[in-house]
Amino acid sequence: MSESLNDLEKDIEASRARLDQTIDRIQDRLSVPSIVDDMLGNVRRTPLSGAYDGALDAIRRNPVPVLLIAAGIGWLLHRTGKDRQTLTKRSLIDPDGALPVTPGAAAKAYDPDQPTRQPVKELAEETQI
Repeated sequence: MSESLNDLEKDIEASRARLDQTIDRIQDRLSVPSIVDDMLGNVRRTPLSGAYDGALDAIRRNPVPVLLIAAGIGWLLHRTGKDRQTLTKRSLIDPDGALPVTPGAAAKAYDPDQPTRQPVKELAEETQI
């Protein structure tokens, strides 16, 4: 009986050791550097691997300009989204529901079919009336 208990304990320890190794391998595969290496490996297997390697080499040689370019593109995308949000917030609807109105000192409806007038003349006409 004691031999069978010792055998069971050895089997349990061996199973725990295998389980620990499996968990360690899974953690290594799910780490950020491993995922990035897998993605880079997949890209290198494509026909564009030469261009990819050249781009990586240029990035390694010139990291500051690449970071500045990436920051500029990110800023541009951020501002584009922000401008789009402010435009939708600013545009109001005409009481009739037909023409867009821009808020301001003198909210005027814009009609694309009518010719535009000069703002200075328009302001002068309003003050005389």
